[in-house]
Amino acid sequence: MKRCLLLLLLLALGGYAHAQNLEKGKEINSTCAGCHGELGQGGSRGEYPRLAGQSAKYLESQLKAFRARTRVNIPMYPYTQERELPDEDIKDVAAYLASIDLPTKWPVFKESDDALTRLTMTERVMIIPRVPGNLANGEALYQKQCVTCHGKTGMGRGMFPMLTGQYTSYLKRQMEKYIKGERPHDEEAVGGLLDKLKEDDLQDILAYVTTLQEQQ
Repeated sequence: MKRCLLLLLLLALGGYAHAQNLEKGKEINSTCAGCHGELGQGGSRGEYPRLAGQSAKYLESQLKAFRARTRVNIPMYPYTQERELPDEDIKDVAAYLASIDLPTKWPVFKESDDALTRLTMTERVMIIPRVPGNLANGEALYQKQCVTCHGKTGMGRGMFPMLTGQYTSYLKRQMEKYIKGERPHDEEAVGGLLDKLKEDDLQDILAYVTTLQEQQ
């Protein structure tokens, strides 16, 4: 009986390890790092989004969407199509990126920390600047319209992405794409809930989202 239980445990761990091959994911991410950064922190002031800490399920779904061209993005074409990115690689790189933690507070150094250690610690810090807007209105709209999918603290749920710590310019650009119908937002209609909101309301939501990182 004990041998059977041990065998089942080993099989379970083996399957999990295969699904969560972080070393392989890190290797694959070396290609992605040219745009999204070694730590998945994104870059160019939001031209390339933050991937670190995102839900693995969400990252998988988007990579598959790029590969199937249901989400069109020219820079992603050679990485998902010409390279013929297989499902196993998608799972591994998604798991690796989801495992990266980028703190939103400046690190506290120990006297024994050398210069390289301090530099490495500071490179992991990611603080999105606050943007102007009516925070009270932004919070009310977010809690009414966005919380079901993205969570109270903007950390995302399942297939829905984390918004906290994402570049504001990137989020704003995606909002515009949803409203124009260039990117599907939900299953019901083009633009989803966003096309029912005024421009000032959208700005207020963005302003509120930039305050959520302070709660992490």
